[in-house]
Amino acid sequence: VQLQASGGGLVQAGGSLRLSCAASGRAFSGYTVGWFRQAPGKEREFVARVGWSGGTTYADSVKERFTISRDVAKNTVYLQMNTMKADDTAVYYCAATRGFGLSQDGYVYWGQGTLVTVFS
Repeated sequence: VQLQASGGGLVQAGGSLRLSCAASGRAFSGYTVGWFRQAPGKEREFVARVGWSGGTTYADSVKERFTISRDVAKNTVYLQMNTMKADDTAVYYCAATRGFGLSQDGYVYWGQGTLVTVFS
């Protein structure tokens, strides 16, 4: 599975942005897909995941603001980010696994990352 993350950019605090993670090489439907982010000088952290059955999990820091979803027909997973804050500034990565995806180490396939910068 090859993953292509896109949609990053510059956004004002309080604004919205939608990231896309497009898969090629194999259908996404049987995979758990997660979004992760890495801010400058910090370790990569979990943001959200959507399981193969559609169940979702979010980091506390993004709950009620971010929504992860998948479009099976387009083989794409989205991360809708609303009410964005400066702390959301990071490189965002999507990743996929055949497992439950509860641990970052379990993700086998990774996209190249897309930069999100939130300014005030």
